[in-house]
Amino acid sequence: MTLVCMNNQLRVCVLISGSGSNLQALIDQRDAGSLPIEIALVISNNPEAAGLQRAAKAGITCQVIDHKLFEARSDFDLALAAAINQVKPDLLILAGFMRILGSGALSGIHCDAINLHPSLLPLYQGTHTYQRALDAGDSEHGASIHFVTAELDGGPVISQVRIPILPGDDSESLAARLGPQEHRLITATVELFCRRQVSFTQAGVIIDANLIHNPLQLNSDGSLGQK
Repeated sequence: MTLVCMNNQLRVCVLISGSGSNLQALIDQRDAGSLPIEIALVISNNPEAAGLQRAAKAGITCQVIDHKLFEARSDFDLALAAAINQVKPDLLILAGFMRILGSGALSGIHCDAINLHPSLLPLYQGTHTYQRALDAGDSEHGASIHFVTAELDGGPVISQVRIPILPGDDSESLAARLGPQEHRLITATVELFCRRQVSFTQAGVIIDANLIHNPLQLNSDGSLGQK
């Protein structure tokens, strides 16, 4: 799928499981007029997610699809796909969504999906990424936004942001410093979808008909570019 939104608003659906801080970053930039998106729906698998309150305060329709209420994983996937398709988004954004999209959900969703993951993919797919980077003695950590595919955190990487690992860092301090950078990354990447043609093939990510050989990197001014 090739997606471009030049003058009209990009219609998005956002999936969350927790605080919704990245959702709030999207809302803030939308309200500031710098991100031409319409957040058609916010879905959470967690009925206690604080992000639902953020969405409601911003006047965004919310829906809870609690995975614990489904006996079969496939039933949850089908319910999730149906809810997403009902609002006909141009793009699905996983922003702190702590459930793996199963094959039933992926095959049933009629738009591309992107996910924010707290590591410099392909390093540290899965969970506990901060501690894993510390345990490995890495000099830097970061976050990546990638297309969602059947492979866990394995889809083509669109963009990344990097921060240094400082002496004395633990997983909590590293996560605290990365958080604001994740907010900048997700808004810059969604803006990329609003302004440019973005798609992917087996070869990788394609932007304006050009294959990028490395993920775009977030610059200090908030723009994305090749390093």
